Amino acid sequence: MNSFDLPKIDLHCHLDGSIRPQTIIDLALEQGIALPADNVAELKPHLIVPDDCPNLDEYISRFALPVAVMQTAEAIERITFELYEDAAQENVKYLEVRFGPLLHMQQGLTLDQIIDSVVKGIKKAEQQYDIHGNCILSILRTMPKDRINDVIDAGARYLNDGVVGFDLAASELPGFCHEFIPYAQYALEKGYRVTIHAGEQGVGQNVYDAIELLGAERVGHGIHITGHAEAYALVKSRNTGLETCPTSNVQTKAVERLESHPFGAFYQDQLPVTINTDNRTVSNTTMTEEVRKVMEQFDLSREDYFRIYRTSVDQAFASEAVKKHLLSFAE
Repeated sequence: MNSFDLPKIDLHCHLDGSIRPQTIIDLALEQGIALPADNVAELKPHLIVPDDCPNLDEYISRFALPVAVMQTAEAIERITFELYEDAAQENVKYLEVRFGPLLHMQQGLTLDQIIDSVVKGIKKAEQQYDIHGNCILSILRTMPKDRINDVIDAGARYLNDGVVGFDLAASELPGFCHEFIPYAQYALEKGYRVTIHAGEQGVGQNVYDAIELLGAERVGHGIHITGHAEAYALVKSRNTGLETCPTSNVQTKAVERLESHPFGAFYQDQLPVTINTDNRTVSNTTMTEEVRKVMEQFDLSREDYFRIYRTSVDQAFASEAVKKHLLSFAE
C-alpha cells in the first residue's frame, strides 16, 4: 500500500515545529537574527531532535529558533502557507494547525494580528491546493495565566472562519487541569472546541481530568490511559479522540519504541484513535511517514486505514460541508 497516495488528515500539528529550515534561514537574514548556521545541512541539528533525545523538555528546546523568526505578520503568514503547501503536496486533505499566540508578541504584534496572519496563510493555501484547514489556539501551561482570556477573546472573531479550537500544551505536570478550569469554561462559552495535551508523559489521570474538568472532546497524545482504567473507560464511553503522534512519542520517550506504542491495541479495542505528525520539522516526519510506520508496525490493511481516516473526519473540528468533502475520499 502506497502511503503517499492515500488521502490523509492531520489533527495534531504545531506550526512552530513545522517550518522549512530554509525559511528559517531566509527570515533570520531578513530580520537580522543570528543563527548557529547559515545552511540547511548545518542548521538541521538545531531544529530536529536526535534519535537519543532524552525527554519532552529536550524536545521542546528545538522550538527556540523557529519562534525567534515568527515575530512578524508576514513571517507567520508565510510559514503557515508553506506548511499547508507541504501537507497538500503529500495528499493531506485536512490539517488543523495549532500555535501559541502569546509566543509571537515579542516585537509588538497584537493577538489579532498574529491570529489573522495564520488564518490568512491557511486561506491562501486553500485557494491554491486541494486542502482544507483550521487553527487551534494553544496556551502554554508554563506561561503566566493573565493573558489567556485575551487570547480567547482575540480568536473569537475568527471562530468557524479559520479558528476552531482551544488547547493547553507544553510540559505536563500531574493535576494541571485544576488550574485551568475557568479558562476552558470561558473558551467553551465563546464557542471553541477543546482539545488538551494530556497523558503524554505517563499521567493517565490528566486525561480523565481533561475530559471531565475541561470539556475536552479530543486529547493530544493521551497514550497513558493504558495505566489508568477510569481514564481509558471515559475515553471509550465519551468517544474522546486520541491524537496519537507515533514518531514524536518515541522521541520524547513517552514510549520506548514504536512496537510498544499502544496505537495497535487502541485501534483493536475500537477507541477513536488518529494518526498525526505533531511537528513535521522537529520530529523530521510527514503524514506519509507516520501512516507508513503505523500500518507496517501494526499490520493494518487498507480497510483498516480508511476506518482510521473516517475516525479522523469524525473527530475533526471542521464544518459539516468540509467533513462531507473529506468523506468523499474514503468511498
